[in-house]
Amino acid sequence: MMMSHRPHRAGVAVVALACSALVTAGCTVHGGANGGGTGEFPNRPVEFTVPTEPGGSSDLITRALAQSTEEHLGGTSIVVNKPGANGKVAGNAVFRSQADGHRVAVMPQSLFAIGPLAIDDPEPIELDDMSFVRGLTIEDYVLVVPAASEYDTLEELLAEDRLAFGNSGAGTGGQLAQELLFSIAEVNAADIPFDGGGPTLTAVLGGQIDVAALHPAEVMPQIEAGDLKPLAVFSEERLDALADTPTAVESGYDVVVDQRRFLAGPAGLPDELVDRLGEATDKATRNAEYRNILRSNYIREWNAEPDEVGDQLAESSRRFEDLTEAYRVELGGDE
Repeated sequence: MMMSHRPHRAGVAVVALACSALVTAGCTVHGGANGGGTGEFPNRPVEFTVPTEPGGSSDLITRALAQSTEEHLGGTSIVVNKPGANGKVAGNAVFRSQADGHRVAVMPQSLFAIGPLAIDDPEPIELDDMSFVRGLTIEDYVLVVPAASEYDTLEELLAEDRLAFGNSGAGTGGQLAQELLFSIAEVNAADIPFDGGGPTLTAVLGGQIDVAALHPAEVMPQIEAGDLKPLAVFSEERLDALADTPTAVESGYDVVVDQRRFLAGPAGLPDELVDRLGEATDKATRNAEYRNILRSNYIREWNAEPDEVGDQLAESSRRFEDLTEAYRVELGGDE
């Protein structure tokens, strides 16, 4: 049965996935370049580290994944919450450990593709500090204004001389998307930071800021209740849940920003362990209950192979760096 090192909200329990009777036998794995162990895998609980507090989308996804992979790995899974520094705290804990497959982390793309543009970190986690296992999910961003706002379209919003926009923290996708949009449109927009999505949502609902970019799961209840108006999405294509809301690209602004999450272990993880963990992940993410969690939180699947994960992180890092330089965007922030 899956265990947790941290207590979590009662609502999380409802996302636990049912286990089947079939348990896959352990496999023998030899040591890798960084000292991966020899013998049966797993020979102790596999730790799935999540870089957030219990209860958020990353936590829900990780718990669902860990629960379902138990039956495919043939052992116990433990979920460990290590919030802090947009994922760096969790990453350091896992990627500095022995590469034996018993410690993996669900990591955010923003730590590698956006964070370096906002924070001067003398000791960042590099891509080659990790062994990628699988891509997992994509969360999009929706640009919203209060229902009472005078702006009904993106064009009306961008015709304004001055705006105040909220973001959930330096180095987040919501901040980058809005900074790029307003810079391209040549709008004088003040960046108002908040400590997370919840306070940002409260501020836009209360009219303390003109606009904000948040994840669909954060704003859909308020949109459906008529308290918020969506003006644009920052995805490549329109979202199923917001079929009438245009993309920023459709409106003439080449701004595509999302948050992706992936599973990774320490560098030097032996290929047979990458394969073993990857196969278990593939089976877990095909589980109907896991997919229902994604669907109910407006999260898209990203079933990427290890090489594809690395390519995506490298490409997004280059693209965002080029865009911020081209439009003279300064995300700011301190470590």
